[in-house]
Amino acid sequence: MNRKLNSVLALALAGSLALLSGCGQSASSSEGASSAAASGDTQLNLYTWEGMFPQEVLDGFTAETGIQINYSSFDTDETMLAKLEAAKGGDYDLVIADDYIVETAISEDLVAKLDKTKLSNLGNVNPIYQGQFFDPEDAYTVPYGAGVQTIVYDPTLVEKPITCYADLWDESLKDNLAVIGNYRVVDGMALKVLGESYNTEDPAVLEQAKAKLLELAPNIRLIKDANTQDDLLSGEVGAAVMYTSQVTAACLANPDLQVVYPTEGVGFGIMAQFIPSNAPHSDAAHAFIDYILRPEVAKSCFEWMGYYCTNKAADSLIDPAYQSFLTLPEDFDGKTEMIQNVSAETEEIHAQMWTEFKAACGQ
Repeated sequence: MNRKLNSVLALALAGSLALLSGCGQSASSSEGASSAAASGDTQLNLYTWEGMFPQEVLDGFTAETGIQINYSSFDTDETMLAKLEAAKGGDYDLVIADDYIVETAISEDLVAKLDKTKLSNLGNVNPIYQGQFFDPEDAYTVPYGAGVQTIVYDPTLVEKPITCYADLWDESLKDNLAVIGNYRVVDGMALKVLGESYNTEDPAVLEQAKAKLLELAPNIRLIKDANTQDDLLSGEVGAAVMYTSQVTAACLANPDLQVVYPTEGVGFGIMAQFIPSNAPHSDAAHAFIDYILRPEVAKSCFEWMGYYCTNKAADSLIDPAYQSFLTLPEDFDGKTEMIQNVSAETEEIHAQMWTEFKAACGQ
């Protein structure tokens, strides 16, 4: 999941942050804070990507609880896992990482089960993001942000409205479409058009998907991971499949852009919070999780980082200017699927599909 926010987004969101204030549907973190205080916890070792929280949220937690936050960042999920393995589940108190790597950490017994008696605000989590493949019983993790696979287009630069992945194959979009450089996402579009799962391991189905994907090549102008929103905003392309943070940046810059939740089904990924198995300050970790589950705190977090809100109690608090691309629409039918880990053999097929597709696109 790409987390490099465009500077336009960072500046716009930073200006919107308000002082945290108490409002409905939240419980005080006093229980978690009291538990942390009773255990003698005075610090929290937080390990995640850079820039995942507005400073006001971190400072607010410390002011309320007295717990100092030691913020360490990693560049990739794999770096995080290697550090956690070397520490045997110690050193860090709270980690936020991507779903697929969390599944691996849980399987290696590097993650502690949550004490839900210390999470009074847990009921605020949107159930759409719970019970997923990496933690089906929600025993180990709490969702933080979500990346939702969406299409964005400029109505002035395309001839027909776009409602689904299949529309991207329309000949009217010839040389007018950009997609991110994530082969599981792009291969997955073809699978969804065929009515299949992102995670199928059937070689015959994958062969059909490859043929379908190659039919998309004439419409592709760009395959690009970094700042793809700039090409949509400049008019270089009329439509794009982008990372969530890029969608947010684009829509802030041009509110007339249209965001599409494909009718074939929405794919998404989750950044999940977990407490390592030998965390030195587990009570402080529980207190922080409960604190950011408050709707008013969650609002500030999601507006800051530009990822989808996983806190249903915070949805209505999100600034109206951001709601269309930070919250799922009210009429969303819940048709979702996560891209999961697949076998090495299937990964090899995907890699070959991607190689042939890029060649057909001249990329």
